[in-house]
Amino acid sequence: MVLPGISITEADGQIFMRGQRNGDRAAVDADVIHALLKASGYESCAIDGVAIATAAEYCNTKQEPFLVQIGDRKDARVDVVIAEDEMSAEVTFARAQGGKEVSFAEIIELLKAAGVLFGIDEAALLEAYQSESSCPVPIAHGTVQQDGTDSVFEELIPHPADRSPKLDENGLIDYREHGSIDVVTAGTVLMRRHPATPGLEGHTVRGRPLPARPGRDEPFAPQLPGTQHPANDPSLLEAAVTGQPVRVDNGVMVEQVLQVAEVNMATGNIHFDGSVEVKGDVLQGMKVQASGDIVVSGMVDGGILEAGGDIRIAGGVIANARVRAEGAVSARFAQGVQIHAGTVLALSDMAMECDLRSLNQIVIGVKNPGHGRLVGGTATAMMLVRVPVLGSANGSVTTVVVGTNAELSARYADLQKRIEQEKVNEEALEKLMKQVTAMKDPKGLLPRIKASRQHAVQVWGQSLAEKNEMEQQIAIGLTAKISVSAAVEGAADFVFSSHGTRLRREFSSGTFSLDPTDHVVVFADGFGKTTTIG
Repeated sequence: MVLPGISITEADGQIFMRGQRNGDRAAVDADVIHALLKASGYESCAIDGVAIATAAEYCNTKQEPFLVQIGDRKDARVDVVIAEDEMSAEVTFARAQGGKEVSFAEIIELLKAAGVLFGIDEAALLEAYQSESSCPVPIAHGTVQQDGTDSVFEELIPHPADRSPKLDENGLIDYREHGSIDVVTAGTVLMRRHPATPGLEGHTVRGRPLPARPGRDEPFAPQLPGTQHPANDPSLLEAAVTGQPVRVDNGVMVEQVLQVAEVNMATGNIHFDGSVEVKGDVLQGMKVQASGDIVVSGMVDGGILEAGGDIRIAGGVIANARVRAEGAVSARFAQGVQIHAGTVLALSDMAMECDLRSLNQIVIGVKNPGHGRLVGGTATAMMLVRVPVLGSANGSVTTVVVGTNAELSARYADLQKRIEQEKVNEEALEKLMKQVTAMKDPKGLLPRIKASRQHAVQVWGQSLAEKNEMEQQIAIGLTAKISVSAAVEGAADFVFSSHGTRLRREFSSGTFSLDPTDHVVVFADGFGKTTTIG
């Protein structure tokens, strides 16, 4: 295609149109110039439409010769962007316009030069390369490190006894009723230990390693009486004797079980390192002491039971019997006895004129929530006393104390005294340090004094942290409740922490608690209506 007085030239990749007025030439417009560019082999270049319109106007109006740049040759361009966290990278392709194309192999090298060294998805990159899109395309992804898992101790027997109390969000221990003692025989596989894993290292797209935290590797507990490891597999734990399996931290131990028909004058008192199962009754004045659980299939008629674990009594507890367990205590009923539980005290039927104490909760009416009753005596629990019917119109005053823990209060008082003494010690060392410093330390004692004071400060700080934790436990007691599912009958005295009130009228079902703001006892009925008691 030839246009008189118009020519297309190229210099250093820039495309120019040179022209001058020619009276024999027809009027020139943009379409004519585009056609000329196509005929000259420049149609794939980057053409400037505004410049072409200007050139067309010059062709028709300008008297003197002119030169206008109307396009460029542009090579293909690859823009690489790496995310701030270096966990991904994306590319944007700008296609060649009359310039040099880029090969797929060259793109890989460009990515490496930009710092993308890991996690390149070549399939996604090839698809983007072959498409016509000019939008950013993710083409590389880092891998997040995977922290290792801690050692896992897998129980291989169903429901071993577990004496470690587990609190729910309300500070209550979940009470589950158990039957007789479950026994395993020697050779029974109890638990498998799965070692900790090291984790998997991650990488950013720049190839920077992301170290994984290895899991905490814990061995079996060093002392697991009644157990052994098979010779061919130290990760397994099996029973070495016949007895009761008990879950402990990082393992299971097997307590030997002593079984007796009845505890009476003929058998004598029982003191046993393990668990004791009594098929019949424990009679007046007889004593059973066990480091583990005590299970009585009959009654405790004036006997004494002391257990390092739980105590479970199928029948009642009567005739001035005394029962104390570090764990839970359960029985059918109790009359005129003392029962102290380290976690939960649960009675199926009733308690009459008893001294009941639990460091967490007392629950009466476990099997028949509508008919349990607490009459007379004293019931003391840290978090909850729950009973269908509290008191009796014909009985003595029933006293219920919640939100207090005598053991915790004693420990708190001792801790306060210890903190005061630690403060005095720290202040004395600080004073001595200042005096020795003022005297310019003639005997070289200052380093030792400073070390002693630093140790005193650390001890004092640990005690203050312990005090804070203990105060939080004491504060939980302010949320303690007395729950009555049927009614309050007769006279009752309630004590919430140090706040007491006397009830001399009947109440329907509901919950008694301490108002945390006004520190008065309030009653909330089943419909949520609250009444201030005192």
